[in-house]
Amino acid sequence: MTKLRLVIFLLAGFAVSGIAALPFIKGGNAIQTAATATGDGPILIGGPFTLTDQNGRRVADQDFRGKFMLVFFGFTYCPDACPTALQVIAAALDELGPQAEHITPILITIDPERDTPAQLATYVKSFHPRLIGLTGSQAEIDAVVKEYRVYVKRVPDPKSTAGYTIDHSAVIYLMGPDGQYRTHFTPQTNIEVLAYRLGRML
Repeated sequence: MTKLRLVIFLLAGFAVSGIAALPFIKGGNAIQTAATATGDGPILIGGPFTLTDQNGRRVADQDFRGKFMLVFFGFTYCPDACPTALQVIAAALDELGPQAEHITPILITIDPERDTPAQLATYVKSFHPRLIGLTGSQAEIDAVVKEYRVYVKRVPDPKSTAGYTIDHSAVIYLMGPDGQYRTHFTPQTNIEVLAYRLGRML
């Protein structure tokens, strides 16, 4: 996909949900985007899902009602954007202290082929004890990716034993206790700023 076509693709995807894409950077193996809400209508990000957590239990979006969800889409073999985002999330939660109990941090994999519950269990515990990893069938992941307007593209990678890596948008979504989109952040967000903004939301 050429850079021009990719820009058009992203703009079209965000336009559908009332979101306009700002400049993005393709670096390493991730495409990082920042989005901003426009217009007066509802922001159509998020929706119902049923996935499998790192302990092999089936969980649904309804199971997280009553708490904020801090959601990031990535994969355990991601070399840059994903660990950066998860480290920022973990540090911000620690900065919040007891207030962080009102927030559930969630990693939803975009690579269900490799990210089994066991793989996620090992991965998420290296970032934060409360981080939940979710996986599922390819169809289930495709559905939730579409609901959250996440850009995902598998690309060849001769350095990987699987033969591929995944380019993806890097957005940290904050969903309210009612499951509705509230705002978003990027992996480059300052930890103190993220903690402060989250605290103001609680």
